[in-house]
Amino acid sequence: MDDPVPLPLDGLHAELGGRMVPFAGYSMPVQYPAGVMAEHLHTRAKAGLFDVSHMGQVVVRGDGAAAALETLVPVDVAGLADGRQRYGVLTFSDGGVADDLMVANRGDHLLLVVNGAMKHLDLESLRKGLPDHSVEMLEDRALLALQGPSAEAALAALVPGAAGMRFMDVATFDWEGAPLWISRSGYTGEDGFEISVPAERIDAFARALLAQEGVMPIGLGARDSLRLEAGMPLYGQDLAADITPVEAALGWAIQKVRRAGGDRAGGFPGADRILAELAEGPRRIRVGLRPEGRAPMRAGVMLYESAEATAPCGTVTSGGFGPSVGAPIAMGYVPVGTAVGSVLYGDLRGRRLPVTIAELPFYQPRYRR
Repeated sequence: MDDPVPLPLDGLHAELGGRMVPFAGYSMPVQYPAGVMAEHLHTRAKAGLFDVSHMGQVVVRGDGAAAALETLVPVDVAGLADGRQRYGVLTFSDGGVADDLMVANRGDHLLLVVNGAMKHLDLESLRKGLPDHSVEMLEDRALLALQGPSAEAALAALVPGAAGMRFMDVATFDWEGAPLWISRSGYTGEDGFEISVPAERIDAFARALLAQEGVMPIGLGARDSLRLEAGMPLYGQDLAADITPVEAALGWAIQKVRRAGGDRAGGFPGADRILAELAEGPRRIRVGLRPEGRAPMRAGVMLYESAEATAPCGTVTSGGFGPSVGAPIAMGYVPVGTAVGSVLYGDLRGRRLPVTIAELPFYQPRYRR
């Protein structure tokens, strides 16, 4: 196995005491000396700075790029206004999810932000599916996420114009000669921003943000617990090639215009299955789970209809302790129609423990609309 690749902020992570782990082929901080619990709660209360430079930033150019991209995603790209972005998924021909992503209309091009572990496969798929367009992975830009109720004030101290952005706006701002591509979005359930920065300026800009009141560096551990509380799926766990977007409870991300009866219905990989599931319902669905007691139920725990059942009816795909919730939380797949409040049993090291079906999210997002 190849050694993990260091990110442009590797030196700063070491200086801050980050504990580095391999993730998506990169060396990334899982936590800093404050620890995962403190980092999580700090992000909810003030502002957390995340290095997410492992993620892929892909630019698609050419006439009709939005319409062309709609042949690969069940998303309304052509109707996306200049300066706006939305969440979407790449799909396989059988309806499974190839990756989830953000797509932004930046005027003369589309910017896609894709998962780090999948970005090279995504690039290959995009180039194959968009042969008449320029599809380029940006290797000269890094990516930060600034999240939490103090994020606006911290960023506006350096980039005043960012304060006027709404949720899912995208814009370009200058910081000391460096062009910053900013979106008002994130992966924590908090108000915040994702900031694409020229790689050679990322260290200086990150230090400038960390110098602002209330900003703390945050690692992968708290990033995972924050997104879990916010009910956000993680590719490779809650999303995968054998899970459709409808099963994943992402039907909201398929706009009316791309559904049956819409002006641009279908035309994307797996459309027949996905549109049928939207109309008739899938056989399983992603739900929230509340394990009884204090023991977390993590990915891979099988779920049963009763303590005595021999065949599993579902599985946990993400789980851990929710610091803001104050209890174990999880997400997983169960038969569609399983009511909120019903009790299943998770097999935890040979013991069947109760787990209650819960509504998502566990923590109500606080976005700036």
